[in-house]
Amino acid sequence: MQYNRVEICGINTSKLKVLKEDEKLELFRIMKEGTPTQKKKAREDMINGNLRLVLSVIQRFTNRGESCDDLFQVGCIGLIKAIDNFNSDLDVKFSTYGVPMIIGEVRRYLRDYNYIRVSRSMRDTAYKAMQVKERLINETGREPTVEEIAKELDMKREDVVMALEAIVAPISLNEPVFSDSNDTIYVMDQISDKNDDTNWIEEISLREAISKLSSREKKILNMRFFQGKTQMEVSSEIGISQAQVSRIEKGALSQIRKEI
Repeated sequence: MQYNRVEICGINTSKLKVLKEDEKLELFRIMKEGTPTQKKKAREDMINGNLRLVLSVIQRFTNRGESCDDLFQVGCIGLIKAIDNFNSDLDVKFSTYGVPMIIGEVRRYLRDYNYIRVSRSMRDTAYKAMQVKERLINETGREPTVEEIAKELDMKREDVVMALEAIVAPISLNEPVFSDSNDTIYVMDQISDKNDDTNWIEEISLREAISKLSSREKKILNMRFFQGKTQMEVSSEIGISQAQVSRIEKGALSQIRKEI
C-alpha cells in the first residue's frame, strides 16, 4: 500500500488534510466550550484532520493479509474514541494519546476476528509477552530470548511459545516464498502430498516386500514397529531369545530393502 495516493474506503488519501497542533487545540476548545452545532462541526473537523494519523498507524498491519479498507475503518473507530476521551488540558500532544488508542483498536480487531479462534487467556499471555519483549529491547538494546520473557512473566517457556505462536496470522497456500524471474515457488509447493503417485508406488512396493516375509518375521516386525514393543518384550512373548529377535528383525528389514 502506497502512502501518497491510495483509495481507501472511497477516500483519496493523498488529499487528506493534516492539522497543526494549534488547530487541534482550537478544535478541542470549541468541542468543550462551543454551541452544540459548533461542537459537532469541530468534532467532524478533528476526525477528518487526523485520518492521515490512522493511515500511518495501519501501515504496520498491512502484511497480515487483512483488507486495507477494514483496517482503516477500525483505525477510525480508535481515532474517534481517542478524540472523545482526550483531555486537552494536559500538556500532551493528541497524537501521543491517539496512536496507542488506534493501535489498540486494530489489535483487538485482529485478535477477535482472526480466522483461527484462540482462547482469551492464551491471547492475553501472548500480548503480555510482546509487551515484556518490547520493554526488554528498550532496556537492553537487544532481542530477548524466550527464556528471559518467560522468567519476567513467571511462566514456563513452553506456555509462552505456544501463546505467541497461537496469535500468528495464518499464511495462505498461495503466498510466494521465492521468486526467480518467472519461476515462483509458493507455500503449497513446499507441502508434500501423501496421495501423490510416488508415495502410492512406494506403498505398493512395501506391501509386496512384506508379503514375501515368513509369518514369524511379519509378527516380529508388527510387534516391534506397530505395537512399539522392545526386543525383550517380543522375545518373552514369542518364546525365543532377544538375540534371535534381533537377528530375525535385521534379516527381515534387509530383505525388504532389497525388494524395494
